Amino acid sequence: MKIPFNLPPKSSHEEQYIAQAISNRKLSGEGSFNKKCTEWFNKNLPTLMTVITPSCTSALEMAMVLADIGPGDEVILPSFTFTSTANVVALYGAVPVFVDIDPRTLNIDPIAIEKAITPRTRVIMPVHYAGVGCEMDRIMALAEPKNIWVVEDAAQGIFASYKGKALGSWGHMAAFSFHETKNIVCGEGGALTINDKRLLARAEIVRDKGTNRQQFLNGQVDKYTWQDKGSSYLLSELSAAFLLSQLEEGPQITERRLKIWNEYNQGLAELEKQGHLTRMTVPSEAKANAHIYYILLNSADVRAALWQFLRDRDIQSTTHYVPLHSAPAGVKYGRISGSLKVTDDLANRMLRLPMFADLSTDEVAYVVDSIDAFFKR
Repeated sequence: MKIPFNLPPKSSHEEQYIAQAISNRKLSGEGSFNKKCTEWFNKNLPTLMTVITPSCTSALEMAMVLADIGPGDEVILPSFTFTSTANVVALYGAVPVFVDIDPRTLNIDPIAIEKAITPRTRVIMPVHYAGVGCEMDRIMALAEPKNIWVVEDAAQGIFASYKGKALGSWGHMAAFSFHETKNIVCGEGGALTINDKRLLARAEIVRDKGTNRQQFLNGQVDKYTWQDKGSSYLLSELSAAFLLSQLEEGPQITERRLKIWNEYNQGLAELEKQGHLTRMTVPSEAKANAHIYYILLNSADVRAALWQFLRDRDIQSTTHYVPLHSAPAGVKYGRISGSLKVTDDLANRMLRLPMFADLSTDEVAYVVDSIDAFFKR
């Protein structure tokens, strides 16, 4: 039995919607499927405004433009995240400030955030790791009295919530990913949700390459011109058509993933009792989306040995991020606040198991049995 780490999910209407987009003869980023995806977010999150973008990275870039960050500014974020979270900060000349994570969730630690805030802090960027919500109430309480923008990196957070409120609707802005490795996909794609009315008018300009084109289309001006910073932050209609089909069936895709997550969690309970590993946990206040199932081994050497053992059995498991504070660009562009001992420790001991919506119960059992066999050698 050969088990890949990930396969993108399928939904029912992808080909039909793409064919319809082609027949509409409107393929750029302002067609009917883009509008329907936007409406889906505005209704279901809910949020004030959504821009469907070519990637989560571009959504984060747009958020940095709207937050007006530049040289001398600081942005607080976890070191345990993908490069895009920090790269968009460095791109505009600001400093990524790396802080530690909570060992329960691997999410950014609010205590570490509070200690890292300086007069130069302009943005806090919590990352909802594995689709498990950060402590957003505590983070917003730290940020708002100091007029600090909060930009949720919700790349992994679609169809997840914290304390009953959808991820992506807590912060002033939030970025989602629809890369093929995510729960909901369109190959490459993303979205920026905007939850603060102060940003809405400027967001229309920034999304349209810095022009007031939307005012022109609405008949408010007789021609449009360059007004502000901006870029091309629109997704093509073909990708948006694919994405709409996935969003419509997102609850069913998420339900299948949660079933797999629970099968892993139950299957590995005895090995945790025996002290061989620590299972992933989800706090009661968070409703996760089963984006990832990971285990923590007792040492980096055990992780490496288990990874090879699973590989020999045709099971593709994987580690995750190299902490950004230890990466060459992290050293060059960022700075550390406080100790990052939790980040360094857990990054060295984590192993992610295969997780995708079409993974069968038999395949999950094979992975669990293989891990059990490793510890019984």
